[in-house]
Amino acid sequence: MLKDIFAAKAIGDYRLHLRFEDGVEGVVDLAPHLSFQGIFEPLRDPAYFAEVRVDNGLGTVVWPNGADLDPDVLYGRVTGMPVLLEPEQGAHLTH
Repeated sequence: MLKDIFAAKAIGDYRLHLRFEDGVEGVVDLAPHLSFQGIFEPLRDPAYFAEVRVDNGLGTVVWPNGADLDPDVLYGRVTGMPVLLEPEQGAHLTH
């Protein structure tokens, strides 16, 4: 699928408003999907979570510590169309 993220903005409560290169946009609630462990632990702080930006080279959202999320999974969450995976794979927000 590979839909790059064009714009991202934190809108509170661990939610991001995302706009993809194909014009699709919407809000994704990350609270139920982030473990806030390891590289994602700093994202627990709402002020740090708000430091999200788009990395044009990766085509996805990133934070200052290098944490990033899989744009295809985010696209699926925004559109309600899950990413197609091989049977032995599970859906992951990170890539």
